[in-house]
Amino acid sequence: MTAPLIDPFARPISYLRVSVTDRCDFRCVYCMAENMTFLPKKELLTLEELDRMCSTFIRLGVEKLRITGGEPLVRKGIMTFFQSMTRHLDAGTLRELTLTTNGSQLRRYAQDLADCGVRRVNISLDTLDDQKFADITRWGRLPQVLDGIDAAQNAGLRVKINAVALKGFNEDELFRMVEWCGSRDMDLTYIEVMPMGDLGNEDRLDQYWPLSDLRARLAERFTLTDLAERSGGPARYVRLEETGQKIGFITPLTHNFCESCNRVRLTCTGELYMCLGQEDMADLRAPLRASDDDALLEQAIRNAIAHKPKGHDFDYSRQKVDGQMTRHMSHTGG
Repeated sequence: MTAPLIDPFARPISYLRVSVTDRCDFRCVYCMAENMTFLPKKELLTLEELDRMCSTFIRLGVEKLRITGGEPLVRKGIMTFFQSMTRHLDAGTLRELTLTTNGSQLRRYAQDLADCGVRRVNISLDTLDDQKFADITRWGRLPQVLDGIDAAQNAGLRVKINAVALKGFNEDELFRMVEWCGSRDMDLTYIEVMPMGDLGNEDRLDQYWPLSDLRARLAERFTLTDLAERSGGPARYVRLEETGQKIGFITPLTHNFCESCNRVRLTCTGELYMCLGQEDMADLRAPLRASDDDALLEQAIRNAIAHKPKGHDFDYSRQKVDGQMTRHMSHTGG
């Protein structure tokens, strides 16, 4: 039997996040610059190479695939990749196939995704205000996303809303967002803004809203019960006893989640990042393209996992951004 992927800190690697494109139809201020220079097509893994790469990881013990971008659904022909992954779901070697999306293309693709065995989608949505949504996404329009959410729920997909907590931007919408998600039976997860990419005019220190503060505000109105539940990712969950809702917190700064990290991230160019908050990466495209046999690729994956660090170094505590990553979030995948 093929030996599973175990990192130097005895953590099994069972979760692969795969960016299938660096392109997006939005330009969210914390994710990418407004005038992005995108990668030449020849540098991207083809859909067939993505299939081979993911299949190799599944053979080595990965049980969960999350497809990301950029915006994954703007990749031309992407549904053929989802369709090809269904064979692993049918075989039982892949436990979950899911994606993170901005929701803009879900009206078109939600039913096709459900037909491919996708059961859950995470939709990035930071505000329910039309103008603020246009401001933070630069190019996005809220009604299109809300229509995509309708389409996803109509297709039977379980929807979780991911909201980046931004001080001075969506603080005043906390309870509105909670109530709206509750009314639609959607889970909600808040994420601390991470110091990634060229900050430009967006000062992450000014934007940073610690989730310890957000949680304290929730506790003023609701009874919060900590849940032991894990979804395979970094979120920690509470239940609001008065409504029964589940709220998640992803806290890379106030409380990092590294001790249980089971994830690695593959970029659309075949770079494997063993940690979102470290610059170390391994080039898997070269061994993939060097041989039709997967032996070189398997060895490259194992070598990379052997260098997975214990944790990341994001830190705002000294009134400056430590652990800042030079790459944009869209490069690594959401």
